Amino acid sequence: MSTTHIPLPRPVNYLADEWAETESLPGAWNLDPNTRQPVHAMATTAAADVERALLHAEKAYDVGVWDDGARRERAEMLERVAANLEDRIEDIARADSMTSGVPISATRALAAFLPARVRSTAADVVSIPRVRQLEAGGRDVRLHRLPWGPAAILTPWNGPSFIPAAKVVSAVAAGCPVILKPSEHAPSSAQIVVECFVAAGLPTGALQLLHGTGDVGARLTSDPRVKVVSFTGGPGAGRAIARAAAEDFKVLQLELGGNNPVLVLEDADVGVAADGIIEGLTKLNGQWCEGPGKVLAHRHLAGPLLVALEQRIAELRIGHSLDEDADLGPISNEPHYETLQTRIDGLRRAGARISQPAGLPDLAGFFLSPTVASGVDPADATAELFGPVISLHAVDSDAEALRIANHNPSGLDAYVFGTDLDHAIEIGSRVQSGEVRINGAKLADLGDDSAQSFWGPAGIGGHGPAESVRVFCGDRVVGVDSPDLPI
Repeated sequence: MSTTHIPLPRPVNYLADEWAETESLPGAWNLDPNTRQPVHAMATTAAADVERALLHAEKAYDVGVWDDGARRERAEMLERVAANLEDRIEDIARADSMTSGVPISATRALAAFLPARVRSTAADVVSIPRVRQLEAGGRDVRLHRLPWGPAAILTPWNGPSFIPAAKVVSAVAAGCPVILKPSEHAPSSAQIVVECFVAAGLPTGALQLLHGTGDVGARLTSDPRVKVVSFTGGPGAGRAIARAAAEDFKVLQLELGGNNPVLVLEDADVGVAADGIIEGLTKLNGQWCEGPGKVLAHRHLAGPLLVALEQRIAELRIGHSLDEDADLGPISNEPHYETLQTRIDGLRRAGARISQPAGLPDLAGFFLSPTVASGVDPADATAELFGPVISLHAVDSDAEALRIANHNPSGLDAYVFGTDLDHAIEIGSRVQSGEVRINGAKLADLGDDSAQSFWGPAGIGGHGPAESVRVFCGDRVVGVDSPDLPI
C-alpha cells in the first residue's frame, strides 16, 4: 500500500443531533507522526457549545421502556451500526495508523473486530432482561436495571477507534445519553465511528461528539448533569476527574495504566520469555496500558534474556505506519515522544545501560527503537513508560520479584514466565494486578468472561461485559411491601 500522505478529515462536532463546526486552537496542529508535517489544526469546542451539549443530554435522558419490543428495536439499531462499521474498516484503519503511528497491518485487524464488538452488545441487549423477578416470599418484587443518566466518555490517542466504539456501544445500549470527547491528538477515528452510529438512526440525544483538549473534558466531567464518567488516560487527569466527581458522587470508570511488572521465574524458558516480552513491547508500538514495563528476571537468566531481547529487536522492521511490511511505526505524537525520551534519559542518568538495536527509517517522524534499560536499581524505574521501552532487573528469588512488583504496583496487568505452570499461576495470583498473563502477551483478554479489575493506582472499575453493565446501569428495586409482616 502506498505511504503517500493521506488527508484526514478536519474534526467537526456532532452536537444536538447535527454536525457543527469546531474552533481551531491558534498555533496548534495535529502532525503526521511519520513526517512531522501538519495534517490539520487542532480543534476545540467553545464553552457555549459544551453547555448546549450538556443541556441536550439532560433533556434526552429518559429511563425509558425496556420491554422485549424496545430492546429488539435498540438491538436492530446496533446491528445497523455494525454494518456501517464494516463498510468503513479501511477508512478507520488508515486513520488509526495516521494518528497513533501503529502499522496498518495491526490497525486493520483491530478495525475489523469493531463490528463483532458492536454485534455482541446488540445480542446482550436482547438476551439480558432489564427487569427480573426476585425471590421475596411470594410478594411481587422486581429488579429494574436502568441507565444512570448522561455519560461523559473521554478516550485516548492509543486506541483511537476501538476504545471509543467499545465504550460508546455499551453506554448507548444501556440507554445513557453519551457525550464523547476523543483525544485531541487522534480525533479522526472517533469521528468516523460516530458517523457510523449516526447513520444507523440514533434516538435523539443518544450520542454527541465534542472535540477539544483537557479543558473541554474538565467541563464535562465536573458538570453535575453528567452522572457517569468513563475515562482512559493518564493518572494526573484521572485524579482530577475523581476529585471533581466526588462533589456529586458520579459513577466512575478510570483506566490509568501503570508500569506493568514481568516476573521471569528461575525455571523460565528464555526464548519463550523473550518472545512474549517482544510481543508486548511492540503491540500498538508498545503504546498500550497493559504492555510490559519492569522486567524482574532471576539473576542467572538476566544476561541471556538481555541478549535474546537485543537479537529480536535488531530484527524488527521500523517504518512508515502505512507500510504493510512494518513491524513498528512511529510514536503517536510529539508530546509523548518527548516524554519517552525524557524517561530514557532519566534511566540512563540513574545508571542504566540503554540498548536500542533496531534500525530507524530515513523519515523525520517520531521514530524510536524498542529500548531495554538494564542494570538500574528497580527503585529508580517506577514511572509508566507506555511505549516500546522496558527496564530489566536481576533478582535472586521469587519473593524478591514479588516484593519489587508490589512495592510500586501497576494494578492493571502483569506477566509471569515459567515452565512449572502451577507455580507460575500461584506466583501470578500474588501480584497486585487485575490481570496476570502466564507465558505470553498475545491475548486481548484472557477469557470471554474476563472481569479485569483496576487495582490501586491503575484506576477505578475494570474491563469486561459485566463491568460495562455496572458502569452505565444502576439497579432499582420495585416491589410490594406488606403492613402485616413483623418488623
